Amino acid sequence: MHVVVVGCGRVGARLATELADEGHSVAVVDRHVKAFNRLPERFTGTSVVGVGFDRERLREAGIERADALVAVTSGDNTNVLVARVARDAFGVERIAARIYDPKRAEIYERLGIPTVASVQWTTDRVKRRIGLDGQNVEWTDPSAMVQLVERQLPARWAAVALADIELVTGARAIAVSRNGASSVVVPSELSQDGDVVWFAIATDAISTLDEVLAAPADNGGHH
Repeated sequence: MHVVVVGCGRVGARLATELADEGHSVAVVDRHVKAFNRLPERFTGTSVVGVGFDRERLREAGIERADALVAVTSGDNTNVLVARVARDAFGVERIAARIYDPKRAEIYERLGIPTVASVQWTTDRVKRRIGLDGQNVEWTDPSAMVQLVERQLPARWAAVALADIELVTGARAIAVSRNGASSVVVPSELSQDGDVVWFAIATDAISTLDEVLAAPADNGGHH
């Protein structure tokens, strides 16, 4: 996967380094040249000097082929602007924006921008948000036959009954995070763009769930 990381502070540099070490293609954007000194010598990605919401700088960072973008500058407004440009102008679906003011999280999530609060920040959590953390298992029962997994639904799954996913995958949606708040799923509940859903699922069916969610709408998707 190609991932664009905007902001080369301590967490941005760590995230970019981890992703590159795992074999992903990574480009880091920061307005300060000295910020790239935080990247280790072994870093194999690309460094782009400039403002993160500048479309030309994003193009230089490979946004047009990016599978995911993470905005981790020191400013909430900058992070959400970068995320919206990536989503609206370049069609990037997998996005995570760091948020310092938790009161703003609900506003940003209503705009369809998945956020991770500063106090909750870990590179593992962000990689989970953009789909780069393996099977993203939250809990496993003692027999290892049933697991709880977290998934962010792709935009094409908006306005679909969450119960319908169980029909084709066996994964039961039990809770959803939406607009900065979480709730238990009711049987007839419809999904919304940007939903993060927790599924209870048989261990051997996780790959089927991921395949169904990732399938194009005209080839195994819900349409």
